[in-house]
Amino acid sequence: HVQLVESGGGLVQPGGSLTLSCAASGFRFSSYWFYWVRQAPGKEIEWISSISRSGGTDYYAPSVEGRFTTSRDNAKSTVYLQMSDLKNDDTAMYYCVRSPELAIPSTVVTIEREGRGTQVTVS
Repeated sequence: HVQLVESGGGLVQPGGSLTLSCAASGFRFSSYWFYWVRQAPGKEIEWISSISRSGGTDYYAPSVEGRFTTSRDNAKSTVYLQMSDLKNDDTAMYYCVRSPELAIPSTVVTIEREGRGTQVTVS
């Protein structure tokens, strides 16, 4: 069955770095675009990044552009989110989601979250 398992979150000081991972199984990983989204308490889900099936194309929300980098390893069925220069506003639960075709951010935030997420706290 389909599984997405996010990991790598934790408590970090402002200005620090973290790398999140999303390990996938149960489907053909290389056939999907992947996205990172996040949700802070009391706030709506926010699209963070997108990465194409091959990993050759990526997009970022303005709030993280230049600080976050997404990548993927199709051989390991894993997507990554490298986060640097973290700010208090980056505190949220982070999820990876997938779609077979490129989805715009307003659609990405409606995609079912199949993983439990990983908590990032910047303080």
